[in-house]
Amino acid sequence: MNRLQILAAETAANPLIPNIWDIVVALLGFGVLLYILIKFVVPAFEKTYAERTAAIEGGLEKAEKAQEEANEALTEYRQQLEDARGEANRIREEARADGAKILADLKARAAAESARITEQAHTQIEAERTAAVASLRSEVGSLATALAGKIVGEALDDDARSARVVDRFLSDLEAADAGSAGRTPVRSGASVVDADGSTGH
Repeated sequence: MNRLQILAAETAANPLIPNIWDIVVALLGFGVLLYILIKFVVPAFEKTYAERTAAIEGGLEKAEKAQEEANEALTEYRQQLEDARGEANRIREEARADGAKILADLKARAAAESARITEQAHTQIEAERTAAVASLRSEVGSLATALAGKIVGEALDDDARSARVVDRFLSDLEAADAGSAGRTPVRSGASVVDADGSTGH
């Protein structure tokens, strides 16, 4: 037996040392598997990872953009709400001022109308009083003339004398009214006939 055969026999007999062909076959299988992983599996994993990374980043960007838009919309809404409140306050103040102005105008008109009606009533009362005084003066004058004529015993046809008699009689009546108010004795309304036929007090 030669030395190689002895070495091969010793090697075959040692279970700790693997067969050379098993090592070669294992290395070839590992190389093929490594090639397949590098060529096909790793790019697929990288592509999927890149797609998911892009999707996640895109989702984050979209979420951030949506958040920014929501913040802008909220800010705009708050500004519009503040503007609406300011506008409502301005309209309320204008309405209050307009109401006060209308109320003042109505009060002024009512006061003017009241003053006009009062003035018209005073004027009408004064006119009616003047007419009543004139009518009373005429009627009282006629009655006084007739009464004086009966007292004197003759007719007082003279207009001037009748006018004097009426004036004196009315003066006596006014003095009697004033005296009654002041608790003074009332003068008699009878007239004294003068020697020439005229009346006196």
